Amino acid sequence: MPVITVSGSLASGAREVAQAVARELQLDYVDQEILVEAARELGVSVAAVQQHDERPASIGERLASVMRTLMERSASAGSTDPVSGGGLEMVLARTYGEAVELPSDAPRGQLDDANYLRTLTSVIRGVAARGNVVILGRGSQAILQHEPATLHVYITAPKEQRVAALAEREGVSEHEAERRVKRSDQYRQAFHRRYFKIEPEDPELYDLMLHAGRLSRTTMAGLIATAARERAPRPG
Repeated sequence: MPVITVSGSLASGAREVAQAVARELQLDYVDQEILVEAARELGVSVAAVQQHDERPASIGERLASVMRTLMERSASAGSTDPVSGGGLEMVLARTYGEAVELPSDAPRGQLDDANYLRTLTSVIRGVAARGNVVILGRGSQAILQHEPATLHVYITAPKEQRVAALAEREGVSEHEAERRVKRSDQYRQAFHRRYFKIEPEDPELYDLMLHAGRLSRTTMAGLIATAARERAPRPG
């Protein structure tokens, strides 16, 4: 199966659709929370990776392997950036808003935009290298844009639908939900502009753009799965 990236704004349903696709196609699923947890538990996961047995590696072991390699490269180069200092969790935990506010020229050993982008790109490329994974957001559609075996999907939804969904999910007023949606959209757009020089809703970036106001999540997951099967390399 190819790598699938799924992008979408806050409360668009992109996360739920991505998870449904992963279940249907029996692929691994990776989002920011999973990346951060893998970085947090790196020591335990690495021990499992080092067994070198013949079974397929779990997603946790794959992530640990990617992150261990990244940290080893950083250490061997004599780097003093936050990755080599054990701050990989701190880098990956940055929200879009926090990433946008990183300085362009930080003092040596502190996180700046170049270190952040290099780390994020290395992790996403490492996760995608062995295929069979659905990646949610984090600029994955830009980082993997020119990978021929990757399927890029965007989930869009009307603002009022997103506001209502967020209010219900978080138990907040519609006014508060609208404020969060607006702020999230601003940060997300600024993130993609700053780090990748793209507009996140540009149709040229995607193989599929699906409208959550017109299609159910089940239908969208089915369409993505069909496209992924078509994109998958054929034997011989």
